[in-house]
Amino acid sequence: MKAEERWQARFRASRMTLPSWSRQAPSRSIYRSNASGTWEVYAWDRGTGVTRQVTDRPKGTAHAAIDPTGQWIYWFADTEGDEFGVWWRQPFTGGPDELAAPDLPAGQPGGIALSATGLAAISLASGGSFRIHLARAGEDSHLLYEHAEAAWVADMSLDGSLIAINHGEYGDFRHPALRVVRQCGDVVGELYDGPGKGVIGLSFAPVLGDRRLLALHERRQRHEPLVWDAVTGEQREIWLKDSGDLAAEWYHDGRGLLLLRDNRARSYLHRYDLAGGGLTLIDTPHGVIEEAAPRPSGAVEYSWSSASRPPVIRSSNGQVVMNAGGPPAPPSVPVEDLDVDGPGGRIHALVSRPEHGAAPYPTVFVLHGGPTAHDRDSFSPEAAAWVDAGYAVVRVNYRGSTGYGSAWRDALHGDVGRIELADVAAVRAWVVERGIADPTRTLLSGTAWGGYLTLLGLGTQPDLWAAGIAAVPIACHQTSYEDEAESLRAYHRALFGGSPDEQPERYAASSPITYVDQVKAPVLILAGENDTRCPLRQIEKYVAKLAEHGRDHEVYTYDAVHGSLVVAERIAQIALQLDFARKHVNVH
Repeated sequence: MKAEERWQARFRASRMTLPSWSRQAPSRSIYRSNASGTWEVYAWDRGTGVTRQVTDRPKGTAHAAIDPTGQWIYWFADTEGDEFGVWWRQPFTGGPDELAAPDLPAGQPGGIALSATGLAAISLASGGSFRIHLARAGEDSHLLYEHAEAAWVADMSLDGSLIAINHGEYGDFRHPALRVVRQCGDVVGELYDGPGKGVIGLSFAPVLGDRRLLALHERRQRHEPLVWDAVTGEQREIWLKDSGDLAAEWYHDGRGLLLLRDNRARSYLHRYDLAGGGLTLIDTPHGVIEEAAPRPSGAVEYSWSSASRPPVIRSSNGQVVMNAGGPPAPPSVPVEDLDVDGPGGRIHALVSRPEHGAAPYPTVFVLHGGPTAHDRDSFSPEAAAWVDAGYAVVRVNYRGSTGYGSAWRDALHGDVGRIELADVAAVRAWVVERGIADPTRTLLSGTAWGGYLTLLGLGTQPDLWAAGIAAVPIACHQTSYEDEAESLRAYHRALFGGSPDEQPERYAASSPITYVDQVKAPVLILAGENDTRCPLRQIEKYVAKLAEHGRDHEVYTYDAVHGSLVVAERIAQIALQLDFARKHVNVH
């Protein structure tokens, strides 16, 4: 298989998310898959083995849920791939679609929580306000919660009596408080640990009448599990020696917790026994687990991959749970770990070397988004495409990344953007010094926050980069704030300590448009026409400045939001990036 066919086959290979199952009807599951060429929702009856496609939307479907009784499948339908819309539902066995709450206006989704009684709690943001409504088929919805600061529904107890809400009322969306209320809105209890210590609600125990809520706290500068009864106020902290980036889920009987821990770009599963307090490692292959969930049998299902091996849905009993169908994705190369001393501490990075050619290689630094995310030893068709084209790929878990403790994640204070790029420059110097990367052939690339850092790096580190590729970037924080979705405005305020009117110097100092006159390298910018996270207008302002200063640039816009759910569009964008790199960075 030729290199071009090989990398495109990775994108075309069918992939699927971990099936999520109904609490009271475990044989009924839903998942999302790209088998049709677009990411859509599917229903799977494990008893009969029958699967069917539930949604069929031109721009794809990103959010879905199944109710605890297994009777209904819910999904979020935006208008033009702009992440602004309403929730719909359909019977699990098929039938006509219906609006989940016909009287609610459209908004940005903040999640949905479903009870076994038919009650739904729906979070939507619009018009400068975050609202949570309670809705039931055949009845008018009613407003449960509203605030100008960001909030979202975390979960609802199985009987619908308690609703958990995460909110940023105390001024820091990045470190939310957790509140439990009744259907009438009366507050049952609240957990707020003060500045810099968020409490994130996850899920109520999956047993009727059980009030316990599973959450994550940051009382020891890292995420750790907490079990809380808001009615009695009882809290049980579960101390972990080294939690890294953590996710947690109840076992079906409420007697144990499944803990999914990311440490140094790999994942580990543990069962925590609530009665005895024992922590048991669950044997899984070396790599990354995207999602995991325990079944009533006690087995744990999980979605697994590594940099060299494509994704598969596995079970802890040793079986493959379900195949996505179609030809498998071609494998890629494994990653190597780098540990580099940086200005803010030890930086962990990953490097993938091409199978052909000799070092020093042309090298692309692919910067992750977020910034509250991190790169891992997982299968990436994008990284594999660069490797097939003859480039080394370096991914840096710069300050601001998750997975290395709260202090590392929260380090973006005072000099947003420059802090991350200082870490990237330190890793670049390391790979150049050791003969891995050719200093004259290093590219900077990224999507979303990574795209923002790319534009900022081209302007503030102009002598380091031969070219730059920025997908859906922030180019001007102030203009982005004016046009972006409500939750992103809340994030901006939390990150910069206020709005652009309150902190104009900080917004300007961290904006790529401020340094556009210093850009030397050619730049490719990809932008979604309907993007509500990194809106188009602020990118157009940056591009106009590039043109005004006579800088070499190309722009590609596509009819979708932030990241396309259409496989053909993703392939077109990667092909464009590879062609741009070939023009400006020679691969010997």
